[in-house]
Amino acid sequence: MSHAYVVGQMTVKNPEKWAQYRGQVLATLTPWRGELVFRGNQVKALSGECPHADIVVIRFPSLADADGWHSSPAYQALIALRQEAADVVLLTYEA
Repeated sequence: MSHAYVVGQMTVKNPEKWAQYRGQVLATLTPWRGELVFRGNQVKALSGECPHADIVVIRFPSLADADGWHSSPAYQALIALRQEAADVVLLTYEA
């Protein structure tokens, strides 16, 4: 069975707003059966360069669930806050 993963790479601009965003985003995952796999901070680049120092990986049962989460009213309501808080690149992978 394959899963879908949303990988976010980010650079935090406003730590207070980022904490506010993080405090709300987890609740938006539940209806879509999303689970936080890990959050981390880049230690070093072994090859090449990555412009963002932080990463988050979220697993969903399917691409449909990942897409449903991202387009849901609950998550869409947080995007303006996310944009104020950090520069973020969100990517979807299937494995």
